[in-house]
Amino acid sequence: MTLNLDTSLSLIAATRAHGREQGLKPLTVVVLDAGGHVIAAQREDGASMKRFEIAHGKAYGALSLGMGSRSIMARAEQQAYFIAAVTDAVGSLVPVPGGVLVRDADGVLLGAVGVTGDTSDADEAAAVAGISAVGLTPNP
Repeated sequence: MTLNLDTSLSLIAATRAHGREQGLKPLTVVVLDAGGHVIAAQREDGASMKRFEIAHGKAYGALSLGMGSRSIMARAEQQAYFIAAVTDAVGSLVPVPGGVLVRDADGVLLGAVGVTGDTSDADEAAAVAGISAVGLTPNP
């Protein structure tokens, strides 16, 4: 399976469905390919402004450093200057949970998903649910 437009739209739908089932605040979901290009994005009604940039920053940061944004947050707590320098070098990077790498069954990196709108932990859980629902492997 690949992370194409159809798969990305299904992933977003599953992520949003998880959010509704869990009673989350309105979500914004961004799906990036392995090169950091936007495949698809949706912002639910009622989501606050700049949520696209936050979701994008979570996913883009995960791709840039090759680790989920939860791991980036842990690294930021230990090496704040490094994360600040990387943010300056790569641009968009949001070091809190909600940016999840997407892999195929063989572990090949296909891209990343960024979710924002609720707590960071809930955002990450929604991303994991969406990725899993389309038969791909989440790597938070």
